[in-house]
Amino acid sequence: MAKVKNKGAASVQITAEQLMREAQERQLEVVAPPSRQRIDDPEELAEFQLQKRKGYEDAIRKNVGLIGNWIQYAAWETDQRNIDRARSVYERALDVEPRNTTLWLKFAEMEMREKQINHARNLWDRATLILPRVSAFWQKYTYMEEMLKNILNARQIFERWMEWHPEETAWFSYIKFELRYNEVDNARKLYERFVRCHGEVKHWIRYAKFEQYQGIQENARAVYERAVEYFGVENMAEDLMLSFAQFEENQKEYDRARGIYKLALDKLGKARAEKIFVAYTQYEKKYGDRSKVEGVIVDKRRFVYEAEVKNDPTNYDAWFDYIRLCEEDDDVEKTRDTYERAIANTPPANEKRLWRRYIYLWINYAVWEELSNKDVEKTRAVYRQCLNTIPHAEFTFGKIWILFSQFELRQKDPTAARKILGRSLGKCPKAKLFRSYIQMEIHLQEFDRVRTLYKKYLEFNPSNVQTWGDFAELETLLEDPERARAIYELGVEHPLLDMPEVLWKKFIDFETDLGEFDRARELFQRLLEKAKHVKVYIAFAEYEAAMESDDNVEQARRVYEDADGEIKKGGDKSQRLLLLESRLAFEHDVGDADMIAKVKGKLPRRVKKRREVFDEMGNSEGWEEYYDYIFPDEQAAKPASKLLAKAKAWKAKMAAAKAAKTAGEEGAAADGDDDAAPGLAAVEMDAREDDDVAPAAAAAAVEVEVVGDDFVAAPAFDGSRAGYAFRMGDSGLGYYRD
Repeated sequence: MAKVKNKGAASVQITAEQLMREAQERQLEVVAPPSRQRIDDPEELAEFQLQKRKGYEDAIRKNVGLIGNWIQYAAWETDQRNIDRARSVYERALDVEPRNTTLWLKFAEMEMREKQINHARNLWDRATLILPRVSAFWQKYTYMEEMLKNILNARQIFERWMEWHPEETAWFSYIKFELRYNEVDNARKLYERFVRCHGEVKHWIRYAKFEQYQGIQENARAVYERAVEYFGVENMAEDLMLSFAQFEENQKEYDRARGIYKLALDKLGKARAEKIFVAYTQYEKKYGDRSKVEGVIVDKRRFVYEAEVKNDPTNYDAWFDYIRLCEEDDDVEKTRDTYERAIANTPPANEKRLWRRYIYLWINYAVWEELSNKDVEKTRAVYRQCLNTIPHAEFTFGKIWILFSQFELRQKDPTAARKILGRSLGKCPKAKLFRSYIQMEIHLQEFDRVRTLYKKYLEFNPSNVQTWGDFAELETLLEDPERARAIYELGVEHPLLDMPEVLWKKFIDFETDLGEFDRARELFQRLLEKAKHVKVYIAFAEYEAAMESDDNVEQARRVYEDADGEIKKGGDKSQRLLLLESRLAFEHDVGDADMIAKVKGKLPRRVKKRREVFDEMGNSEGWEEYYDYIFPDEQAAKPASKLLAKAKAWKAKMAAAKAAKTAGEEGAAADGDDDAAPGLAAVEMDAREDDDVAPAAAAAAVEVEVVGDDFVAAPAFDGSRAGYAFRMGDSGLGYYRD
């Protein structure tokens, strides 16, 4: 097949109408329709019939199984009023296809049109005998007998049909047949047979509505009751119960209707009782009081929660909502049963993150038993069962131990509370448990026990600064400063404190409160030996400044000076800047203008710089900008700065020499005064003395002037520049520092 190279649309488009018109115009031969044959005598008619029969017979011989040819042949014979021949054709066709429904229907309908009733009956009997499951045969057969007013024969045919247990439409046809002739008892018997044969919900409801339509309400109620008994509790249907309740409501049996609604709601789940919920709610709104309406809403929510917890038993949020609903209902047994069902669903794995929500089920359970039910023994049992459920070897929940001990305290049993917390510390010691135990003993004023607990706590976690501080504060409150000082000393000397500065501060505040200023100053000195941090220096200086003495300001300045020297040695510019800013604020408060100017003279200058950034493999990632601080004393110590100063001095001397020389020449020309020459010579000599410094200083000056900028943009090369190279770089075309 040749491939189409150009698949694009043609420039001239042709419509389907144009194609049809062209085909009509180009038709070469017009075939005229066959003309109608005119028959004038019997011989021509016989010849015509012979030709038609021969055509039909030939078609049948070619395809004997094609039923359409047989039906057309028989219909043509019928049109020719040759009923016997048509009957013969149908019989021959039935010999070929005896189970063809269309053949039987066409054959029987022909007999009925020709009013051959006995022939039609024979055909229907034969058809229903061969194909008893074809409803059309029975329907037409009974219809024919009914049209002939042969009611008994029609009933017999229906009975023969019902023996085959046909589908529901057949039963309905029979029932309607009986009702057309006011045979209500026969129809009722048929319904009884029908629901035994097809025991579906809709058929029971139809049976009950039939009795209701007949005006026999007791029979209708009996049908509903039998239907409920027939399906039972396990297979209870929503539509049946809803129809039953509405029937009782229409009969104004409101209590019976309410009972049916409640039975259905209790036995059916939320997924199977949505219509009943809606109907029951509307029913209570019409016939119930406020409490019953609220009860319906509560029941509806209860079924929603039941479905949620059934779908996911570990959905603890749904359990919480369900339990809260039960608590509001004031049903103790129902609430307790719901709690028991909830706590039975333990998390699938022993991971604490999975237990965090679950543990609150136990807590709420215990609190509910204690506060709502006032059941002390049950509450104690809940706490014990909870502690037995938690895998303490892997993790624990301190809040459970604490709540249990507090419960025993409320029962005025401190011994039991101590045992509970003691067990917790023995099984799974935690800081939270220690603190709770200590607070309990403090409230009970058992300070010896508190000291013992603090010792155990510090043995368990000696790096906790808060524990050291609380222990020392306790001794301070008990007016035992020596013991408190000893605790502080042990704490600050411990090498593994998490935040030692906090404990040092508490120690210093402790000595200050006692008026031991020398001890506090000594503590600052000891702390500075361990950590020369700027905040420690600032705190030390502020402490000295706050002292009520004559030389407190000088002492603070001495601390600032020492701190400046130490931090300068360390090289941390940010800490030094922080120190100087604190010093400046201090001088603004207590100093004079000279001291303020002196401190300001030490403040650094902030400059922007660029540096190259490298990754972990040492590859360059580009350049970044950062701010650096240049202190005056550091800048003065740099050689480049000294050369720059000398260059500026040389430049000033050269300018002065040039001005003196110009003034001397003008004076010599005016009055020939020779006194100006020595002065000029002296200036020139001074300039020559600095000639050896001038070139280097000038070069240094040029170099230093360009150091501040790593890049100078230039659209084209503009001569060489000292310390720079002209090239294209990251910042564009220009001069880059070499």
